[in-house]
Amino acid sequence: MRAERDELAVAERVLERVSEQLADERASAAPVPGQVGGRAVMLIPHHAPDVEETVLPPEYQRILAVVRQAAGPVMARQVGETLGVDISVRSKLEPLRGKLVRLTDRGRLRKTPDGRFTTRL
Repeated sequence: MRAERDELAVAERVLERVSEQLADERASAAPVPGQVGGRAVMLIPHHAPDVEETVLPPEYQRILAVVRQAAGPVMARQVGETLGVDISVRSKLEPLRGKLVRLTDRGRLRKTPDGRFTTRL
């Protein structure tokens, strides 16, 4: 019984050490806010109940509005058409796609397996 108790004590210490390492790794992998006017800000904050959509830059608000108004999941090309982006030029469409992906990464949109974007459920 003592041997098992000693093994459990060792396992608890190992678990605690691994948990601390994982917490440190998660903290270092979190998005780092930029500096604006000496203040730390994140241009596109993560979606949370207490974070309003109005904190987003106007262009991102327009993108979200277009995706919301669509009948279903939309391609970046469709969003670009609605916003008046010259979709025939790939270099003009790619920044829009990047913004859609950023909104997806921050939890404000969802990307379907076929590459379309839709609102979160």
